[in-house]
Amino acid sequence: MKHAIALLSLAAASAHAHVSLDVPEAAAGSSYRAAFKIGHGCEGGAATKEIVVTLPEGLRGAKPSPKPGWTLSTTRRPLKTPYDSHGKTIADELAEVRWVARSEAEYLPDDWYDEFVLRLSLPAEAGELWFKVRQVCTQGEWNWADIPSTAVPKPRAPAVLLKVVPARGEGHVH
Repeated sequence: MKHAIALLSLAAASAHAHVSLDVPEAAAGSSYRAAFKIGHGCEGGAATKEIVVTLPEGLRGAKPSPKPGWTLSTTRRPLKTPYDSHGKTIADELAEVRWVARSEAEYLPDDWYDEFVLRLSLPAEAGELWFKVRQVCTQGEWNWADIPSTAVPKPRAPAVLLKVVPARGEGHVH
């Protein structure tokens, strides 16, 4: 009986599985490949036609990966404190990345899986980084933007968490 209840709970949870990172933990100050896993469409089996990722502040050198069949666009924001990278002053950072399917043939069906990828450098300090992800479908959308709190510890549409852990050693960071 307990086994059957556990399986039923697992099935119910997977029906509304949230967007997640392929590797949900990384070392502070390291270069990181953020692969956002999209495991389903929207309500009623609607296919995904657009993914928008809003980045937290402080991620240096963030670059999105293009996807065949999808248009890629970005939005930048000014930095509070510019920094120098390889002799060049950096005064802004990536704020948002948007992938839009170019045609209906490129939509991500509800029963398929795909990843949307960024490369970035993590802050030197350990902590939690929350990425907000908007998943637009042919009918409806999911706004994966809720950050857990004491009032709502398990929100229905949680933002994507990356746990930044203390670095084990020092190295060159881009």
